[in-house]
Amino acid sequence: MAEKKPESAPAAAPEKGAAPAAPAGGGIKALLPAIIAIVAAPAATWAVAQFVLIPKLRSAVHEAASGESHEAAPAKAEKSEKAEKSSGHGGKGGEKGGEKGGAEEGYKFENIVVNLSGTMGTRYLKVTFLVTGSKPNLHARFEGSRAQLVDVTLAVLSSLTLADLEESGSKNILRERLLAAYNQVLGERIAEGLFFSEFVVQ
Repeated sequence: MAEKKPESAPAAAPEKGAAPAAPAGGGIKALLPAIIAIVAAPAATWAVAQFVLIPKLRSAVHEAASGESHEAAPAKAEKSEKAEKSSGHGGKGGEKGGEKGGAEEGYKFENIVVNLSGTMGTRYLKVTFLVTGSKPNLHARFEGSRAQLVDVTLAVLSSLTLADLEESGSKNILRERLLAAYNQVLGERIAEGLFFSEFVVQ
């Protein structure tokens, strides 16, 4: 008698509406380059700015600043040397100016500090300047009347307000007022020019 082979169970038919199974890991692998680009782009930008652009910018600014100071230093030294000679502090330079009569002499007012008007003593002006003129005895006349000249200088400067100093051309106006005050004290037109070397408002 022949044995009956058991019938194999029919394969289960896929249910209608069921999505076909996606290959494992395929979706994430497809998005991986986009994720890396999104994360890496800001990091790369930050690194370039931090380690390349900012150091270059700092070195350029430093070079520009040091270049200006190196160029300004000889000019300042030369200017102060000329001022010393013309003011009589340079020994022979002052004597030559007196002999020629046409060369300008100078007198320097240093570190004059005044409180500005209307600031209740909270703001001040500090100036250093050189007064020049063609009269041969300018330095001696200024030295002889120094107390009165310092007094009128303080009076003119302390009458200034912050608003006065913020106006355009305020230094020129101040220059004219100081020269007029000096010539009035000295009784003749001796002071002809005035040059600020320091002008600080704080």
